[in-house]
Amino acid sequence: MSSTLSDKNLLIDLQCVPSISYMKMLIEYSRWLFDINLYHEKKSYANRFYLAGPNGRILISIPLEKGKHQHTPIKDIRIYNRESWQAHHWKTLVSAYRRSPWFEYFEDELRVFFEKRYAFLVDWNRDWLEWIKKVLGIEAEIHFTDRFIPPAEAAGLAAVDYRGRIQPPPGNTDPEIRYHQVFEDRTGFLPDLSILDLICCEGRKARSFLQGTAENG
Repeated sequence: MSSTLSDKNLLIDLQCVPSISYMKMLIEYSRWLFDINLYHEKKSYANRFYLAGPNGRILISIPLEKGKHQHTPIKDIRIYNRESWQAHHWKTLVSAYRRSPWFEYFEDELRVFFEKRYAFLVDWNRDWLEWIKKVLGIEAEIHFTDRFIPPAEAAGLAAVDYRGRIQPPPGNTDPEIRYHQVFEDRTGFLPDLSILDLICCEGRKARSFLQGTAENG
């Protein structure tokens, strides 16, 4: 990847604890424009992400309020909080990464996401994105659309339209992004998990893997 960031906007959908391929795309741009007026799609990355477990991929899905399958913009999607989904997902995350090199370092910060009550999915997703930016040392600008942007208008915004291009699972099996995973000796390497997997395994060095500058030996 070029060391010079694109001066265009990246117009893209807002993922939940983004996948590695998604983050690799984001870091190529200095301005991120998230279309939160897109309709929610069932089984998209909007409310789900994948971790690595001893038996393979682990799907983490954020429960949504009734009506999630109807035509509802992402910005209006509410999280279903009448069950202890956060406690359950936190236990899963701890079980998966307590043996990883960097989990202990980030544990207190990560726990916050599973203790704070979120009403809207977009707020959960946005807070994760801000945390990931901080961990990776990314200084890109974050913006959200106030309306749906038709594809024909993207060029007028000096934007590269990448909405809906990265879908689970996995979005991209880029062979260049290889690192040692916790259970790799049992499952083999699992490509394009959540960026959280890369961060727990490689810490702040995760950015160099996204940029293709890490020494993967």
